[in-house]
This record gives sequence, C-alpha cells and structure tokens, in this order.
Amino acid sequence: MSKNIISTSSAPGAIGPYSQAVEINGFVYTSGQLGLNPETGEFGADVQEQTKLSLQNVKAILEAAGASLDQVVKTTVFLKDMNDFAAVNEVYGSFFSEPYPARSAVEVARLPKDGLVEIEVIAVKK
Repeated sequence: MSKNIISTSSAPGAIGPYSQAVEINGFVYTSGQLGLNPETGEFGADVQEQTKLSLQNVKAILEAAGASLDQVVKTTVFLKDMNDFAAVNEVYGSFFSEPYPARSAVEVARLPKDGLVEIEVIAVKK
C-alpha cells in the first residue's frame, strides 16, 4: 500500500505541515479547503463566494489526482456560523448532482485565517 501525495498550484498551497490531498487504495482524501482565491490568496467577499472558491479548490485538487466531483462520496463542511447554512447549501448544490455524496456540516468556533467556510472531501477513483 503506497500513498500518493497530490499537489497543484491551481489551489492554495498548504499553510502547514500537511498535503493538499493524499491518494491511497483508490481513495482521494483532500485537506480542508478555505474559500481562498489561489492566485491572490484573498478570501471571497462573503460566505457564498468563499463556498464557491472552496469547492473550486477542491475540484482542482481532485482533477490533479485524476478524479472529479462526481466521484466524491463524502464531504464535510465546517461553518463559522450555522446561520450561513442555507447560503452555503445553495452554492454547494450547484457543484454536485444526484446521487449526492454523504455530508456532514458543523459549526466551529474558528477557522484558519478567520475563514467563513472550509470543505473537505473523500472521493473514490473509478
């Protein structure tokens, strides 16, 4: 069993001792992706834009691993404020289609760099 470290410049680089994603046994596990623009390093203006950027970053990492959003089986959404759930859900729904992946959504006290949303996924390569 060997693990393959996934890295792409199309998503923000790791800000600590971790990888953007790891592939092992046909599964791709992404690290949580903040709503940062990978070119500027800046956050999106609001929770919807941050959600869009977060999912675009997840998509770029999956593509670097030879996978896609259609292969995602589980997502975890971390929210600064659960009152933003409906706004996040609206954007989230535009990235995934049926059959939808399993999902957890939790409110957290604080996210890195004071982000509003962070999303991680597990995908299965076909």
